[in-house]
Amino acid sequence: MSKKFQQVGLVAFGAALGVAASLHFSAVADRQVSALQLPVDDLRLFSEVFGRIKSDYVEPVEDRKLLKEAINGMLTGLDPHSAFLDQDAYRDLQVGTQGEFGGLGIEVGAEDGFVKVVSPIEDTPAFRAGILAGDLIIKLDEVSLKGISLNDAVKRMRGKPHSEVKLTILRKGEQQPLEFLVKRDVIKVKSVKARMLEPGLGLVRITQFQEHTGENLVAAINDLYKQNGGELKGMVIDLRLNPGGLLNSAVAVSSAFLPRNALVVYTDGRTEDAKMRLTASKENYVRGAFKEDYLGKLPASIKTIPLVVLVNGASASASEIVAGALQDHHRATIVGTQTFGKGSVQTILPLPNNQAVKLTTARYYTPGGRSIQAKGIVPDLLVEDAADQKVLLREADLNHHLSGESDKSAPAGKLPVPSKPIMIPPERIIQGPAAGTSASAAPVIAPAPVKTSAKADPKVETKAEAKVDAKAADAKKEPAKKEDLQLNAAINFLKGLPVTTTTTAAVKP
Repeated sequence: MSKKFQQVGLVAFGAALGVAASLHFSAVADRQVSALQLPVDDLRLFSEVFGRIKSDYVEPVEDRKLLKEAINGMLTGLDPHSAFLDQDAYRDLQVGTQGEFGGLGIEVGAEDGFVKVVSPIEDTPAFRAGILAGDLIIKLDEVSLKGISLNDAVKRMRGKPHSEVKLTILRKGEQQPLEFLVKRDVIKVKSVKARMLEPGLGLVRITQFQEHTGENLVAAINDLYKQNGGELKGMVIDLRLNPGGLLNSAVAVSSAFLPRNALVVYTDGRTEDAKMRLTASKENYVRGAFKEDYLGKLPASIKTIPLVVLVNGASASASEIVAGALQDHHRATIVGTQTFGKGSVQTILPLPNNQAVKLTTARYYTPGGRSIQAKGIVPDLLVEDAADQKVLLREADLNHHLSGESDKSAPAGKLPVPSKPIMIPPERIIQGPAAGTSASAAPVIAPAPVKTSAKADPKVETKAEAKVDAKAADAKKEPAKKEDLQLNAAINFLKGLPVTTTTTAAVKP
């Protein structure tokens, strides 16, 4: 038996060394891993557990499975976003960033041993079926997801297009589990949609930050200008329910509206590679040194027209980078509810056999030095929409979430941080002139100051839950609806109409 445990110990020891080498820990002195530095007692404990499973578990288990699950546990125990990507998961990640992949169409995370919906993706089977942000998926068909790794759960959700899967869901406010029969499909996410709100005012909706989001944004803005005779008086950028995506695409979207070389975001981590300072310059958003700077095709006035950005509790990661950059530079007014708070950087570290590790390596900071992690972006105008009444899930609610750091000065000097936000309850929004007022009768001007009273209501919460009406969400097909109070507030603000509130709200830390 002792020889058997010695062999098992050698396997575990070799696996640990292999993983460390794959992560290039030996490249930096303070991260160097050698046989002398490895925790021998802990490795001995690992080998003991490994051996007991091999000899006493009710069924035989392959060494490869045990080691793979040990790696999974090592990474998922760090934070909700670090993970081991096997060949299938790595391929899905690569395909997903290009805007086309197979499945149900939901962004998910792990919570309490189950799968929790971070956000349904617009125009996908899950979205149309009525799956909501914050739903807890407890079963797929009749198989419980309790204790199953997130990667395995995602694999089970994927399948052949047009095949069906039954999702059993726990939803806040519902006494009994809900069942949804969802038909899988090839998910093709169109990341940018645009339409005219009314003469002079355009709307651009960004659903996800993909490889070509920057180019698609340019095409959408130019089309809006063309529809309105070559000029616009204001624009709304809708980032609600946008779970994030590629960093360079977030820099591209921010750069479209900021002066050249303005600081967009910076990161800070333990290694030099994790310390980045990304500005509104071509090299930070165009892939390939010899490719054309597509932002040069935008009208010059896009840098100065009045701008409102809509966000809510499901706006995360890259969405928060854009909102934070435009807010700190005083380039846009942020309207909606406090964002998700996903302010950490994940680096994809390739491993042999087309596998990879997704590892959290840094935190994001806005140009003004504000930490996004577990805090999010607080809007300048807090507006709770009737279709967005409860916050279901934020980064700070996730198990093992990375804590947010204190704000710090930006590398190039700290920008002014916006003042505390004003809460605008739905019933307090003044809609202004009656519908049908022409643009000439109510010209678009710089945003008017918001009036508040001295009264405060400490009971008002700033969280908002993404509860979406699928019909109302397709902004391209339907005009702005009266019940979309956040969009209506943005329109009024751009038109210089007064927005009055009688309450203020404390910001959730």
